[in-house]
Amino acid sequence: MHFATLSGPAGPTAAVLAQDTWHALPWADLSELLGATTFAEAAALAGGPVPDARPLLPLPRPGKVICCGLNYGDHIRETGRALPEYPTLFPKYADTLTGPDADLVLPRGTQLDWEAELAVVVGAVLRSVDRDTAAAGIAGYTVTNDISVRDWQYRTLEWFQGKAWDASTPAGPVVVTPEEIDPVAGVDVVCRVNGEEVQRGDTGSLVFDAAGLLAYISTFTVLRPGDLVLTGTPGGVGTAREPQWFLADGDVVETSVTGIGTLRNTVRLTG
Repeated sequence: MHFATLSGPAGPTAAVLAQDTWHALPWADLSELLGATTFAEAAALAGGPVPDARPLLPLPRPGKVICCGLNYGDHIRETGRALPEYPTLFPKYADTLTGPDADLVLPRGTQLDWEAELAVVVGAVLRSVDRDTAAAGIAGYTVTNDISVRDWQYRTLEWFQGKAWDASTPAGPVVVTPEEIDPVAGVDVVCRVNGEEVQRGDTGSLVFDAAGLLAYISTFTVLRPGDLVLTGTPGGVGTAREPQWFLADGDVVETSVTGIGTLRNTVRLTG
């Protein structure tokens, strides 16, 4: 099933796709929906069609946004590192998220880089769980791009200050439930800048898969419905190129995951 937060005539609404038509659900967005019930139960409450619907940020209020770095073999190699024994994790805030077609407004002079990623949407309370329980607690998957401010990221050994800029991480356009997409079997994660493909990865090559990440994270912090876990980016980031390539004002970044959809965001540099 496909779920989204849409711009409806009376304001934002959660919605489910049925027979190629979006139908309204009795919640304002998917964060509110998952705080109240599951996707499976919500689908039974579908109402009338949503006219002229436009996808918005699907989960505007996750309690936690946790990211895994260095999780594709090719990206690890381009950074000169060895395959990790444990996931490399860092947090974001809900404020970092923005919509699937939103402009990325950041300061002029910063070194902006792309990182296309598959994100996992948590659908159950997970605390110190095993892989099977973690897998059963996945509500679905969505598309993200961990736009990174490299000059700030590399000021220190900690990445946080380059990863948590407000409204810098587009997500969406929809959330697809696990029966329709299998990242372990492999789906393509692709990034294009101004139409040129700069990244293409297969989630089947992830060092730590979705269930493994959720199980690992749940050992030190509880995960709750509506939380997001970003699974890492494939090779091809701008900072690893020779010469380095950073995003410029007006650049259009398209981020796609097979079976989910595409984000299309324009860079707007200010100052």
